[in-house]
Amino acid sequence: MHDITDLESRGVPGVFIASSELVAAAEAQARALGLDAAGVYVPHPIQDRSDEEMRALADSVVDQVLAAISSTAIETAGGHP
Repeated sequence: MHDITDLESRGVPGVFIASSELVAAAEAQARALGLDAAGVYVPHPIQDRSDEEMRALADSVVDQVLAAISSTAIETAGGHP
């Protein structure tokens, strides 16, 4: 979350990706940092997945990530999504 905060402060749009188990923690940290960050959550757990499973997981959310980063880029540029 701190990386996204830093990117956003530099005018670089960012999107975080986290395990669905971390929704409450991510939202709490975003509030604490005063950040309205775009995020995409993936099914938990991820730590024991094979490389092939991780690629499939990434493939399953790539459209969500691209949509979020595109929306964030428009907002960063001062436009409307």
